[in-house]
Amino acid sequence: MSDNPEDLNGELRSLDDEMIAAEAELLKYKDLIESADNERSRLLLEKAEADNEKKKAEAELQALMDSEEKLTDQCNRDVQEVQEEMKSLDRVCQDLKRERDDFRKKLQLKRDESDSLQRKFKIQAHIPVKTVKFTRGLEAEEADEREDFVASVFTVTQRPSFRLKGGQALITFEEEKVAEQILRLAKCSVTCDKSKMDVKPYSLTLDPSVKFEVHIKVSKKTIKFRNAPPTLPEERMRDRLELSFSRASRGGGEVEKLEYNKSNGTGRVTFVNTGVAENLALRGKFCVDTGSDVVVDVFPVYDYQLKKFQTYSGAPNRTVLLGGIQGLMDEEDLQDHLEIHFQKPSNYGGEVENIKYVPDGKELTAFFSEDGIEKAN
Repeated sequence: MSDNPEDLNGELRSLDDEMIAAEAELLKYKDLIESADNERSRLLLEKAEADNEKKKAEAELQALMDSEEKLTDQCNRDVQEVQEEMKSLDRVCQDLKRERDDFRKKLQLKRDESDSLQRKFKIQAHIPVKTVKFTRGLEAEEADEREDFVASVFTVTQRPSFRLKGGQALITFEEEKVAEQILRLAKCSVTCDKSKMDVKPYSLTLDPSVKFEVHIKVSKKTIKFRNAPPTLPEERMRDRLELSFSRASRGGGEVEKLEYNKSNGTGRVTFVNTGVAENLALRGKFCVDTGSDVVVDVFPVYDYQLKKFQTYSGAPNRTVLLGGIQGLMDEEDLQDHLEIHFQKPSNYGGEVENIKYVPDGKELTAFFSEDGIEKAN
């Protein structure tokens, strides 16, 4: 430090200036520190708020992740349950399909059985038109009771039959013992020119046959008619019908009773005398005067009953069914070869009374008389 007062004063003033500048600088730094503290406090508050938001967001995210995990687990369980249920439904579906196929097979068997039973027990008779001659008269009391009817009895006999399929043949021997010998064989080797085939013999069971009586009574006084037009009131139409059927000029006669149904145009006429109904029934037509001539259809009135119904079943003793026949040649030639083979005693055969072979793709019904083939068609 200088000893000169002026220099000393100058230095002091310089120190004062420096002190003032330092204080100003200090205040500036204090303001900066305070501002920094305030900013730090604000940032700490923001950080705290941000931390809280972060914690909330993390909590929400964790909750979402937990929820997603639960939903994923539930979805996986649901998918697994659906897959198990689908597998179960597939098994049930397969079981139902198998059951359906079984039922179809059973249904087909039942249908085949039903068809077979219908063929066995169905009565179908084609009775040709024949002139009937009555050789025995009625007793007096029977004639009194049945004077209004012509009574007759017909016996219908169904011949036993068998449905022959393609590749089969029926052979009837003259002797029963020959058929028994053939049936003991497991197979028969039949030579057809340069070829051989094994034919299998089977015992034969015929479809049941029936026999019954048809008792018919045909009225000698009453006829039926139809196609009477409903053009007139019912009572007036009835009167017109009775007048028309009463006229001998039209082929009628005295009417005892007339029935008429307007809804379907049918009815019945009973005459006093016999003979009129028969003549009209033979004609089949009658002209009715309803103001204009109208032709109606005329039919006989009859009643019938089936009596003494009997069924028969069994097996023919002299006939054998041959199966497994191959179509190696013409139908007639093959049938001749079969007949030649089974006629030879060396083949355990004998005299053949009848034989019928059916080639593949065809069928026919064989009818039997006693125990031999009578007809096949």
